[in-house]
Amino acid sequence: MAVVQLKTFYNYFPDQDPKTIPNEIGHFNIFDIAGILAPKSKQVTYSRRSFYKVSLIEGHSKIHYADQCIEIKGHTLVFTNPMVPYFWERISEKHTGYLCVFTEDFFSRFGSINQYPVFQGADTAIIPLSDDKAEIFNTLFARMFEELQSNYTYKYDLLRNLLMEVIHGAQKMQPAIGTQTFTHNAAERITSLFVELLERQFPIELNNQAIKINSASAFAAQLNIHVNHLNKALKEITGKTTTQLINERILQEAKILLKSTNWNIAEIGWCLGFKESNHFSNFFKSRVKTAALKYRQSQID
Repeated sequence: MAVVQLKTFYNYFPDQDPKTIPNEIGHFNIFDIAGILAPKSKQVTYSRRSFYKVSLIEGHSKIHYADQCIEIKGHTLVFTNPMVPYFWERISEKHTGYLCVFTEDFFSRFGSINQYPVFQGADTAIIPLSDDKAEIFNTLFARMFEELQSNYTYKYDLLRNLLMEVIHGAQKMQPAIGTQTFTHNAAERITSLFVELLERQFPIELNNQAIKINSASAFAAQLNIHVNHLNKALKEITGKTTTQLINERILQEAKILLKSTNWNIAEIGWCLGFKESNHFSNFFKSRVKTAALKYRQSQID
């Protein structure tokens, strides 16, 4: 799966590359979408970016985000991160709005940007907007666009604050998932360590890359705690068992690989920790209610 680097990204928009940003600041840029969108492409492929992107879009399109395909119309906010493969499929020719790109270094002194819910999954990353809300966010993006062109000495601090206002504004529209997740009790610390260990194995980018930790007992051993202790902590915080969480993540990656690669079923199963391809096939069919090959074909069609 391709990983689009910033250098590659700017090959398409050489006039937009801000080459004067100090290294210690990280990278930030914002674009007027109407000025950079190329004509619709017939070929679309999954890829990951080496940077974060926040887009304010008005137009009709589909975003293929991880294992989901979400159709968007009208005003929409979209948050993407370097860990999730995606591509845009434009339906209408006309799209307006803004997009900004930035690296994790841009926020390095202000916590981990990837901990915010809007960067953690399609359910929280793609937010339809009413006309009133769209006007509010459009004002914020327009201020960022204008500020980037200024000579203000502290403009990157101001841009960082404006971008955080966009992020928090989006999360306040989703109060159930917008609560702060930085806590200190033991169960939540264990859950955080488990999730970090699980996610460290993904995404799968080569067909000779296989996950090594794929059972509750293996995760407990890595975390140096009893498996019952791990299960209790995860159940308390997530409402799910260790095995459920592992299987959900493996299933998500399976869908991504079926959609975004031409690897055969045995290769995908091996990468996901299944020594026998029929074990992977049974795992997939029991949860998706369709065979892996049929699922792949349905995504192509």
